[in-house]
Amino acid sequence: MNKLLAIEWMKVKRYRTFWIMTGMFALLLPMWNYGIASGVLQLFGKTGIDVISKAYAFSNVWNNLGFWTSIFVVFISILTIIITTNEYVFRTNRQNVIDGYSREQYYHAKWLMVLAFTIFTTVYVFILGLIFGATNDSFSNFPGKIENLFYVFVLSLNYYSFGLLLGILFKRSGIAIGIFFLYNMIIESLLKSLLNWKLNTVGNYLPLQASDELLPFPVLELVKSLAQMEKAPPAYGYIIASFAWIIIYYIIGRMRLLKSDW
Repeated sequence: MNKLLAIEWMKVKRYRTFWIMTGMFALLLPMWNYGIASGVLQLFGKTGIDVISKAYAFSNVWNNLGFWTSIFVVFISILTIIITTNEYVFRTNRQNVIDGYSREQYYHAKWLMVLAFTIFTTVYVFILGLIFGATNDSFSNFPGKIENLFYVFVLSLNYYSFGLLLGILFKRSGIAIGIFFLYNMIIESLLKSLLNWKLNTVGNYLPLQASDELLPFPVLELVKSLAQMEKAPPAYGYIIASFAWIIIYYIIGRMRLLKSDW
């Protein structure tokens, strides 16, 4: 396992795109949240009530950071697609097999890469949560609703493994990235609306949406709470659905990789 991961690291450690995409994620996520927490972005302008910044107390910081992470994980998802498709473009996948690795080992190496990205994302959000929480709240209130950090793990793993699947299925970064955005931003939104209209909340359990439901927009949740609106379904349903989709990604990707020509 360590050897497979070491080989993946050797492939990307000098790859400029790897550092650009991870750097954009690592820089933009805290900068965006700092802008919110410092009151730069307010609901009603400079003289308005900065409702969003209250979410950076330990009681809400994990959900707030998690929601914005669900947007910025797009950078790592695209990186996953690029790294995967590069294997086909530069034929390094064939070279790995020539060097003695089986197709399964190659495939599992890619999943180890996805897991490494997921752990990085989760740990990074945890560090940011400590910083923002300690800045806006008393540390005696730590950890707050830290279970949302696990939801960040689930969401990241879902998005990155979905990106891996697209890379394996389409083998070209442009096509795979285009389909990723088309599905994520348009197709799934339309399907969700249609299914929820016809079948109540079924649309919430679509591949990426299931994880998104774990980390809803914080202000919307606050409004629902104040208005005493109906509570959302239990989180465990979305967790089970997310892992079910991740298993499906794994099975489809494995079948495709073992049967297709390289």
